[in-house]
Amino acid sequence: MVKLSVIVPFYNVQQYAPDTLRSLRANAREDFEFILVDDCSKDETPEILERAARELPGAVHLRHETNGGLATARNTGLDAARGEYLTFLDGDDWLAPGYYAQLVDSIEQLGCDFVRTDHVQCTARARSVHRVPHGLRGVAMSPRDVILPADRSTSVDYAYAWAGIYHRRLADRGLLHFTDGLRTAEDRPWIWRLHREAESFAAVGLLGVFYRRGVASSLTQIGDVRQLDFIRAFDQVVRETAADRDADKLLPKAVRTYCAIISHHLGSIERFEPAVARKLKSMSAAALKRMPQGVLDDALDSMDIQRATRLRRLRRRPVSAEVAA
Repeated sequence: MVKLSVIVPFYNVQQYAPDTLRSLRANAREDFEFILVDDCSKDETPEILERAARELPGAVHLRHETNGGLATARNTGLDAARGEYLTFLDGDDWLAPGYYAQLVDSIEQLGCDFVRTDHVQCTARARSVHRVPHGLRGVAMSPRDVILPADRSTSVDYAYAWAGIYHRRLADRGLLHFTDGLRTAEDRPWIWRLHREAESFAAVGLLGVFYRRGVASSLTQIGDVRQLDFIRAFDQVVRETAADRDADKLLPKAVRTYCAIISHHLGSIERFEPAVARKLKSMSAAALKRMPQGVLDDALDSMDIQRATRLRRLRRRPVSAEVAA
């Protein structure tokens, strides 16, 4: 029996993949498997992964013939995974030695559906610890109970799939797969569904994932049209939350978060290509019109004046039928 499956998508990360793979080797165990998914890289990443498939204990090497994006690559790994527990890592991040053994120990001791962990964010030479926004540590509880409040950062805002470990029963229930084809914000519908539908979770003060920020190839650094997939991702969050039995309680959080993300992108619109910036404005205006309008009114009233003014101005913008759809 495989105890842990680690799903690691790679795409054009030849500069960072060797560090990632070395850190996996420092976490290898005879009952661990590492599912390395090459999402049709065009640089030297495929050759690096071919070597790893021979040299890394527990490696399983899979390759896409066409690039599908992070969500699709993770789904490929999930479909191949055999472990009792599952976790994720991105192909440009790395781990502390022995971290995965500690991670497995934590979920086995707690006996819950999933465990969320802190992580270290790395930007150039700077290091900073980022913690799960949930104060109670090492105690299993209902993930639905920690979605709120709407006006504070909560566990659904800490959407990193690799910051945790998940029991196979969640995969069997269809809760671990991502929305196919999402190029960015793929973790958002995923984490919301997990918190609405899983039965138990815990946060633990375990550090071991080192997350690179500012990588030139990362979508967070590229102002092209793929960034606009955040709209499709949050439309899904709002749509699925509206169908939840506690929609009246949870929708204000979903809508307010969506508004905050739109405002964030509008506030840094200069990083987008001109055509994409225009599309961002029109698609965001249409998104505001799709939201439950009474809930949107309350969300805007609760925000600071700068963000609320920006969004109210955008809300008044005319939207073509094509964009509105």
